[in-house]
Amino acid sequence: MTDLRPTAELAGLRRRLACMLYEALLLLGVCALGWLLPQVILGMAAGMQLPGWLSWLQLMVVLGIYFLVLWRRNGQTLAMQTWQLQIVDARTGRLPNTAQCLARYLLGWPSILFCGAGIIWSLFDRDHQFLHDRFAGTCVVLLPGRPGQSR
Repeated sequence: MTDLRPTAELAGLRRRLACMLYEALLLLGVCALGWLLPQVILGMAAGMQLPGWLSWLQLMVVLGIYFLVLWRRNGQTLAMQTWQLQIVDARTGRLPNTAQCLARYLLGWPSILFCGAGIIWSLFDRDHQFLHDRFAGTCVVLLPGRPGQSR
């Protein structure tokens, strides 16, 4: 791996973890609208239930759309906007391309689900980046605060 050091200040681990917690709360609404509502409508209108694998696939697609659209638009999800964080290409400092966003999304699942191995990785990484960011060629940076705001 090459030396991935953007010109912006890298976001600290505590801020990123707090943002992830807030993101989890926001994802409840995303899942309710994009996954649960169609499930309920399908069940009530057609009296059927999707097979488990298809239901999981639907959930993955709904969450994928949420993350990919927001990361490509401005490098931030709703929670990241609140915490003044942004995902950028680690080499250029610009918004990540679609392939990087997709890689980050797909690699984020095992990074988090395998007992947080990709998060724990950041404790040993020289730049304290998550493993899925390393592999996707992205990093999370701290945006400069607006006047009157503390970081």
